[in-house]
This record gives sequence, structure tokens and C-alpha cells, in this order.
Amino acid sequence: MGKIGRNQPCSCGSGKKYKHCCLSLVRSGQQVTPMAQMKISLMGEIEKIQAAAAKKEEVLRELGVFVFFSDSAGDAWVLEVTDSDAVQVAMAGEAVAIELDENPETIEINWSHTYALRNKRLYLTAYADKQENELTLAPTQQINAAIKRIYKRYTREMLDQVHLDSDNSTDSAPA
Repeated sequence: MGKIGRNQPCSCGSGKKYKHCCLSLVRSGQQVTPMAQMKISLMGEIEKIQAAAAKKEEVLRELGVFVFFSDSAGDAWVLEVTDSDAVQVAMAGEAVAIELDENPETIEINWSHTYALRNKRLYLTAYADKQENELTLAPTQQINAAIKRIYKRYTREMLDQVHLDSDNSTDSAPA
């Protein structure tokens, strides 16, 4: 990863200057993991993209391993890059409530879809009925570029830390 200037936007996608975001973690010798960056406030980013959707603005944002986008129809989605999961957070300009549990140790989202980029188009497949739909207004070129940036920004080991094994429990004591 290239060197980031103190006054440049932080590479984690928080929108803050590097000196007010991840610089202190780097200086203290802590590893800046995707999980740590997501804790900046996933819900805050969801609220921002819902606000853009309410105005029917075309916006794309990144935070950790997440890509958020809204389109001119007022729809907004959150995509998770490592497992290709997706959830709609706004429809026709109206916010859609999602199941999100964000605490100091984990972030859990009830994903409703998986996504795939094929032939410069974004396709969503619902978990409930396996129905596949194309999102024709999705900024697929920007989404593809964001995904590539995320894979360049983080090592495979860091990305593997994003998901807990299904056997792990957040309530269990460390060994």
C-alpha cells in the first residue's frame, strides 16, 4: 500500500482525514484490519446512503469491505466484497429497515441477497427464493473499481478475518 499523507482522506473510506482516523492505530503498531475500520460506524454510512437515495442522488461510497451505492430511482444497496453479500437499504427514496447488530467485537447483518458482476452488469440473487434480477441503474463500473481497490488495499489474511467461523461464538471465553 502506498504512503498516505496526514491530510489526505483516510484509505479506510471513513471520509475523515488520515490523521484523524487510522494514523494513530498505525503509529501505535496496531494492525488496521477491515473489521476495525468497519467499526467507524457502518450504521452511519448506511444512513448517509439512505439520505442520498431519498434525494435520488447517484452516490457510491466504500468503507472497509463494504460498498454502498444509491441510484437515480432512490434505491440503495450495501455490498460486502468478501462473500458477495448484499442488502437493500432504500427503495424508491424510502429507507428500508435492516437487521444490523454492531457491537465492539462484531458486526452482524442479515443479508438478503448475493451479487455478481457479469458482462458489466450487476445481478442480485435473493436468498429467500433464489430469484435473480439485474440492477439496471447500478453503477457497475464504479462498483467493479471499488472492489478492485478493496482487494489491493487489504491482504488476503486481513480479508479472511472479516468473517467468523460458524462454530465461533462471541460469548465464549478465549482459550
